[in-house]
Amino acid sequence: MEKIQNKDLRAKYQLGVLYYEGLGGKENPKKGFELMMDVASCKTQQAQTFIPAAQYNIGRAYFQGYGVRQSDFDAERWWLKSGSDDNEFCSVKAQTALGMYYSRPETFNLKKAFYWHSISSDNGSLESQGALGVMHLYGMGCSRDKKEALQCLRSAADRGNAYAMGQLASYYYNSKLYTKAAEMAERVALIDNLDEVAETTQCLREFVSKGVSLGCFYLARCLQLGAGVTADMEKAKKFYSLAFKYDRDLTALLQKQVTHGLM
Repeated sequence: MEKIQNKDLRAKYQLGVLYYEGLGGKENPKKGFELMMDVASCKTQQAQTFIPAAQYNIGRAYFQGYGVRQSDFDAERWWLKSGSDDNEFCSVKAQTALGMYYSRPETFNLKKAFYWHSISSDNGSLESQGALGVMHLYGMGCSRDKKEALQCLRSAADRGNAYAMGQLASYYYNSKLYTKAAEMAERVALIDNLDEVAETTQCLREFVSKGVSLGCFYLARCLQLGAGVTADMEKAKKFYSLAFKYDRDLTALLQKQVTHGLM
């Protein structure tokens, strides 16, 4: 009987995902939320493998206000349950979500962000590994540690994290390692399938876009100045334009640094 219940639970979870994601023409976020709540409330031992994933999706529903009233408080509460490292089946996605949650202005707490990104990175999250590299590099929620930062960023970049690649291009450029800067910048600037990269790496598309924008800007800068590459103003203009396309606010900030002689 318990095996049958466990199969039913798996089917209920999968149906909840279909309703929530709108896959197969079944979009019904309210029904998806209700099914996830049913799974999360199950008490059987076999259900423990599904419960953290359901809890993560419940937190996501509350955060997005999708199928339920929006609530940061409830999103945090469910993600904390889902991401608890006390559970061997804890959700790495929930741990990364908490790292991002505590990095936003409305719920800003860099020590908590660093804590959750550290746990998530240790559990294999590519997104958190890149975020951790940036935090170590600038001393955000932790002491500055350039060696640890570069180790995280290089490993994340090798695994396909576009934001880590963009941050490395920035670091190399500002360290006057122009050949390395141009090479890394070009590697990320040539990414044009952002949705596919976000899906494959399980990184937020927003940060994939920021990484590509960084790469485009620093490649354009190298091309403009002939730093690490042969100068080519026409190509520089092309990549400045692409940087703006992928993230206009970030590009405006970088351009302001150039204008004030900070780059």
